[in-house]
Order: sequence, then structure tokens, then C-alpha cells
Amino acid sequence: MATIDQHERHIMGFGTAVKTVFSKYATFSGRARRSEFWWWALFTVLLSIVVNTVVLATGGISVDPQTMLPVYGPTYGLSIILSLALLLPSLAVTVRRLHDTDRSGLWWFIGLVPFVGWIVLLVFTVQAGTPGANRFGRDPKAAVAPDTAPTAAAGTESAQA
Repeated sequence: MATIDQHERHIMGFGTAVKTVFSKYATFSGRARRSEFWWWALFTVLLSIVVNTVVLATGGISVDPQTMLPVYGPTYGLSIILSLALLLPSLAVTVRRLHDTDRSGLWWFIGLVPFVGWIVLLVFTVQAGTPGANRFGRDPKAAVAPDTAPTAAAGTESAQA
């Protein structure tokens, strides 16, 4: 029978992940769990679908039949505002996700390489984070140590002294 990895028991839920990313809106330090990153990705996709559906339904963007060029209506600004509002937290959570795999946030730029860059970035974000602390901080999935552990260790040290 397969055992559940200790880290998999601490999966972050959708609402918690979205709240966490918004609370760390422009925080590029620290680490982000896979669940935090992927729930955020789902949130941004769903929100983009909703807003862009509203923009299209209200004539926010259309095509001029004579010139075949796009014509932007007043509601098109909603899509621009959404994109700008989600840009910084999306970059921040991606950098923190890279940190969780013990990579510099500068690896984000590999996603800009044509054809293969986004695949490399996808592989990096899918990988499990390094267990325990790394150079970017503590493991976000690490279990909180019981309160009695430090007391027992302190008692051992004082008994030896």
C-alpha cells in the first residue's frame, strides 16, 4: 500500500492560496508551494475568462469589417486593468515558486526564450520544492515542531551542565 508523503498532507486550498498571493502582492523573497502557485494560476485563468467574456459581450473589442483591424470599446479597459493588477502578484509567486526549487528568480526570464523557454519554466514550477530550508528560506510545507521539543532539548542541556 502506498504511503502519503508527509509534505502532501499540507496542500494549500484554493481560497488560502489566492489570499496568500494577494497578501504577498509584491513579495519576491521566500518560497511558494506548488499548490499555492497552481491555485493562483487557475484563479488568474478563470478571472481572465470571466472578464474577457464580459468585454466581448459588451462590445469591448470588435473587428472593423472594412479594414479588418480591431476596434476597442470602453469596456476593453477592464481587460487591461485586470492584466496590470495581476501582473505583479503573478511574477512574485512565480519567483517564490522558483525559490522553492532552490533556483534564483532570474530563471523567470527563461520563459521569454521562444519555443522552449515556457516549457523549461513549466518543468521548474512542477518540480517538488527542496525539502527543509534552502538559501531562500524555510520549507513552506514543513510541519511546525511541537512546543515540547525545545523544552526537552533545553532540559537535556541543563542536566549535562
